[in-house]
Amino acid sequence: MGVDSSDGTEEPGWDVDPEDEQGVAVVAALGRQLKAWRESAGMRAADFGAAIQYGEDQVRKVEAGKRIPRPEYLDRADEVLGAGGKIAAMKADLEQVRYPKKIRALAKMEGKAVEVSAYGNHNIHGLLQTEGYARALFEMAQPPQSPEEVERGVAARLARQTIFDRSPGPALSFVQEEVTLRRTIGGTMVRRGQLERLLELGQLRNVTIQVMPTNCDDHAGMEGLIQVLKFADGSAVGRGEGIFNGRPVSDPKQLRILDLQYGMIRAQALSPRESRAFVEKLLGET
Repeated sequence: MGVDSSDGTEEPGWDVDPEDEQGVAVVAALGRQLKAWRESAGMRAADFGAAIQYGEDQVRKVEAGKRIPRPEYLDRADEVLGAGGKIAAMKADLEQVRYPKKIRALAKMEGKAVEVSAYGNHNIHGLLQTEGYARALFEMAQPPQSPEEVERGVAARLARQTIFDRSPGPALSFVQEEVTLRRTIGGTMVRRGQLERLLELGQLRNVTIQVMPTNCDDHAGMEGLIQVLKFADGSAVGRGEGIFNGRPVSDPKQLRILDLQYGMIRAQALSPRESRAFVEKLLGET
């Protein structure tokens, strides 16, 4: 993140990816409007920055379309410039491009899905991750990411979790390899918070969480992670790490193979009730 302002509230936002055409266009248009509002109010960039508790350099970057501002930036700008909610309303447009293009595409599909099935063998699935767990994963990435990249990645991952707020909610099924629950990603307290999160989400009526024990003799998931999203119109998209070259597929014949693999994994895993007891046991041991 950037250098804090005098009162420690400055949150500069993120740089615009020049290869993200939609993001570039939206942020540039927003920047022009913000500059027009500021100039109409007769404020210099430095004075405006001080008023909203951001540096002049950050203000100029936002107005030039080179920086994606945080939602709080628009709220403060709206208040200082007396826009009566017109600037704050731009948050809806900003939300569409705030996160990396590939994450937006995934979130869009998850937002339309009526059924999500996912098997994970290296870490907790992104939809289930706590903020602390997600941050620990991004911080250990190689090559190392900048603090700004880490924060953007964490924010994007957490934004996808609005899927749990949908009504009616989609049917969500997760199978987690036992090792993902035992690995102390981020340290003991982060792991404890993650286990508590799994128990919390497992109580939702549309969410099923199962554990694949390490001592299972038969295992249909040895080819790696699997994810399948199904939609209301009967279409679907899926991906298996060790099948179809790891590419997303939508052909019914290929999807049936992924469904078969995932169905067998679920059958071999602990039942939802057994899995909950297993997670509770691990939590008690931390």
